[in-house]
Amino acid sequence: MNLERIKYFNINLMEKTYYNPSDLRKFKNITEWSEELGEKFFEYYGKVFEEGALSAREKSLIALAVSHVVQCPYCIDAYTQDGLQRGINREEMMEAVHVGAAIQSGATLVHGVQMMNKYNKLSM
Repeated sequence: MNLERIKYFNINLMEKTYYNPSDLRKFKNITEWSEELGEKFFEYYGKVFEEGALSAREKSLIALAVSHVVQCPYCIDAYTQDGLQRGINREEMMEAVHVGAAIQSGATLVHGVQMMNKYNKLSM
């Protein structure tokens, strides 16, 4: 493949993605197809992010880390912006992402014990 064809392919691929950042603004419309459940969700969501034992800033960092673990580009966008508005700097954001990654990695690896137990049982 020549360089021009690679550039063309990459540009077209970037333009045609399942993830559309503008859809995040449409999230509020989720109530249109199920008003009662949508409203209950937003009420719950709002309560969760109120100041409490954890500050809104701390909750924003947690949300950012979880957003990466569950791989939600909409949430990553939203909580990166929210974090910036709350004065969270890039080092804090990246550290939160690494905490999420470490937990996800550990959760994957600890299931290796299940595999080891099953292997030992079946190979006897």
